[in-house]
Amino acid sequence: MPGLAVEVIDIDDPQDPRVEDFRDLNSVDRRPDLPVLPGGRPGRGLVIAEGVLVAQRMIASRFSAHAFLGVDKRLEELDDDLRDPSLSGVPFFRASAEVMAQIVGFHLNRGVLAVARRPEVLSVRDILETARTVAILEGVNDHENIGSIFRNAAGLGVDAVLFGQGCADPLYRRCVRVSMGHALLVPFAKFDEWPRGLDELRSRDFRLVSMTPDPDAVTLAVAVDAEKVGFLVGAEGPGLTASAMAATDVKARIPMSRGTDSLNVATAAAVAFYERVRSGTMGE
Repeated sequence: MPGLAVEVIDIDDPQDPRVEDFRDLNSVDRRPDLPVLPGGRPGRGLVIAEGVLVAQRMIASRFSAHAFLGVDKRLEELDDDLRDPSLSGVPFFRASAEVMAQIVGFHLNRGVLAVARRPEVLSVRDILETARTVAILEGVNDHENIGSIFRNAAGLGVDAVLFGQGCADPLYRRCVRVSMGHALLVPFAKFDEWPRGLDELRSRDFRLVSMTPDPDAVTLAVAVDAEKVGFLVGAEGPGLTASAMAATDVKARIPMSRGTDSLNVATAAAVAFYERVRSGTMGE
């Protein structure tokens, strides 16, 4: 395929050491996307993108892919993307579906993987320079919920996702997959101190809105019309801690019916993001 920036390398042996970064993706004690392995051993901490769409979003992100592994059909589908000059010399390891399955440890229907090293961590302060709407997570330890929140944030114009204590790794493979690659595109950062770090947002005139099923809280629609808003959401079940709630400016609820007290955290976040869009105060 002339014109590709990547170097296409055929892999016939699943034990080929050149594909080590893609090996044993389901292995609890060897997974390459873990920064720390069980027992405290250092891991590779790689970022894995699964599928054509997520690989495309990795190529478009600050996460520089240093290798690809895929079947010939996916190589053809990524033809335009793999001409990007930034990928010059990056290997695309082409393998059959059977060999690929032996490498990764299971049959991968999506047919292609991209892998990148973790770039420099962004700071909360840098992210807030231009942000007007942010999601703030506390205790959200389910990767699928985090992935869904990133996808919702991307689709509904949220500028960044910030992490308080007790949250799962947003760069875990499942999170990146569920986010449809938006975990690589929507900026995120972790607070050094929690909940004290929220003072940084308050100093920048953010209205901090804690999401709660408390019937005494105001309805969400009346809480989102500030120039800058940060939405706090907590873990399934326990929700936000008392200290996090106390650090916010307003407690807001989504009106519920039929005896339902709350929504899934990713769904609740999406409702909050949409209410912010509907208010017309997000700006361009």
